[in-house]
Amino acid sequence: MNVQYPVPLSGAKSSTLMWAQEHEVGAQALQQLRNIAALPWVHGVRVMPDVHLGKGATVGSVIAMYQAVSPAAVGVDIGCGMEGVLTSLTAADLPDDLSGIRSRIEAAVPVGFRAHSYPVSVRKLGLDRGWDRFWGSFSSLHDGVQDREKKAQQQMGSLGGGNHFIEVCLDDEDRVWLMLHSGSRNIGKELAERHMRIAKALPHNADLPDRDLAVFLTGTPEMEAYRRDLTWAQEYASRNRAVMLALVMQAVRESFVQEITFEQPISCHHNYVAEETIDDLDLLVTRKGAIRAGKGDLGLIPGSMGTGSYVVRGLGSEQSFYSASHGAGRRMSRSEAKRRYTVDDLIAQTAGVESRKDAGVLDELPAAYKDIESVIAAQSDLVEVVAHLKQVICVKG
Repeated sequence: MNVQYPVPLSGAKSSTLMWAQEHEVGAQALQQLRNIAALPWVHGVRVMPDVHLGKGATVGSVIAMYQAVSPAAVGVDIGCGMEGVLTSLTAADLPDDLSGIRSRIEAAVPVGFRAHSYPVSVRKLGLDRGWDRFWGSFSSLHDGVQDREKKAQQQMGSLGGGNHFIEVCLDDEDRVWLMLHSGSRNIGKELAERHMRIAKALPHNADLPDRDLAVFLTGTPEMEAYRRDLTWAQEYASRNRAVMLALVMQAVRESFVQEITFEQPISCHHNYVAEETIDDLDLLVTRKGAIRAGKGDLGLIPGSMGTGSYVVRGLGSEQSFYSASHGAGRRMSRSEAKRRYTVDDLIAQTAGVESRKDAGVLDELPAAYKDIESVIAAQSDLVEVVAHLKQVICVKG
């Protein structure tokens, strides 16, 4: 039992419980949470320990709404999440120089704005189940993205930039894990932004405390269109991670002479919508920077590129709407990180990790993030730790 949390958010108009102290969150994020809690469709809000300011809705928030959903409460990277797998390798199997493995991974998976020259052959990877059905439904998406299908196909199995990453990690038993973080790439962003603009123009959103929190209402064509595109983008994100993981597994196999086996992958969204029963009510639950942590649910909670991550199992907390944090959470903006720190700081803070160490990833250095150990400790009533991972290779866009 966690005697410290949750704590109620002061001034919130609907039930809002936090796994963080108000003085740790920041005034802007607190006001953002109060704005969310004031929406007439909100049943309750739950705030994770990695909470920080977001666009419209706060990152690290779980929002249960009755017959309504806010696109901002999902975010622009629809379906963003994690994928991880335990391998048969151990630390003793790894070479002293890890740059060759990193190069193979980077050659297999495009990073940043790059994409595959041709769509990945998912049949060769054994990932073609439902493939024709999935792409066949592209024509039903928003008219504004109909010229993006080729790009979406070429970006399938690509990482992107920002806080997205691919890592090779060691757990406390020196077993090797592969882990990655990415979402629905440009197509998810374009769908999200189009629907956000549509929501803002609807008359029932005219008097909201923040127009970025505009909602769609159940039973309307706008909601139906959003849910259709959202569901497709969530599937795209899941398939994107599966393709990437398969490519990374292939690259790792090619780096060793011995046969390598892999356990069943762990996969979880942390920017998504689900229909769930909360307090005996059928509600639409949005998790933006939060994972589902139902009883027995396995999840991945990453820290930063130099501090390690956690494999967790959900404890099924009703108080948290069956949720937990999605990561360490930023403690400063990207621009502030670049003002405060230098490449030398990045090099020092990622010592021992085979990774980029240049100005292009300076805003991702560990000091820009909250302490992952404190974040895990704050949610001891939400998840139990299965494994602690420390990266030895980190690939970023």
